[in-house]
Amino acid sequence: MDLSVINPILLVAALMSAATPILLAATGELVVERAGVLNLGVEGMMIVGAICGFAIAVETGSPLTGFVAAAVGGAVLSLLFAFLTQVTLANQVASGLALTLFGLGLSALLGQGYVGVKPPRISDIGFGPLADIPVIGPILFSHDPILYFGIFLVAGVWAVLKFTRVGLILRAVGENHDAAHALGYKVVRIRTLAIMFGGACAGMGGAYISLIRVPQWTEGMTAGVGWIALALVVFASWKPWRVLLGAYLFGGITQLQLNLQGAGVAIPVEYLAMSPYVITIVVLVVLSADKSAAPGSLGRTFHASH
Repeated sequence: MDLSVINPILLVAALMSAATPILLAATGELVVERAGVLNLGVEGMMIVGAICGFAIAVETGSPLTGFVAAAVGGAVLSLLFAFLTQVTLANQVASGLALTLFGLGLSALLGQGYVGVKPPRISDIGFGPLADIPVIGPILFSHDPILYFGIFLVAGVWAVLKFTRVGLILRAVGENHDAAHALGYKVVRIRTLAIMFGGACAGMGGAYISLIRVPQWTEGMTAGVGWIALALVVFASWKPWRVLLGAYLFGGITQLQLNLQGAGVAIPVEYLAMSPYVITIVVLVVLSADKSAAPGSLGRTFHASH
């Protein structure tokens, strides 16, 4: 065992990258749930976004175009969930689970011709001299643009929910859809847009895995990240900054256990591999003492005639 091979600066820089897929997916799901909809299909939307982004990036040679395609792919798939739950009034839990299974199967079909293909690499943002600052430079100024987009997305969602009329309406729909309908707001339309936003974010999270984290296509490569994103939203009490904290905690422990494996620590690999999930859940359970933050209409079916 040689712990000296672990570089703490590179470890912190890597955890930000490891946290980005779950951060994107969880932020999108937070908006969906604040609108009163429980979408358990995050894993399915992520894996479809992963193959859509990968395929388009390979075909066009542009990773950024791939991310746009991933967002579109995730949003289109989420429309199926929106149709089932908002138009046909199907059960949200069953529809979300079906969406995950459908997404896993669809991605396996679409990805058959891309196994073993190397995608184009996305360049890091050039911060010039800032990237050369000791310690701070490698940690804060040496990442790809999607990582910074994820952080700005959290700040943007927090600001919109807290300070804008759009956020107020979204929260009103999520808290009491009957009262929001009585005030004249289009509950189904608002929830459908929120579901599409969540699908787009989940798709980008999936593409981050297939284009940046593990630059290749492998069937089922999201490996449960969508389920962690779902749990993260609940344990973060539907608060954007706690989602950021939880995502970075998960990413940090994931990266640490990989480094410990590389250093030859005498702990079975299986225990190290499960540690990010266990520790993240335990910490967020402790932080989630404020149960009153749950949207009042979360998971409830709305129909104007009821």
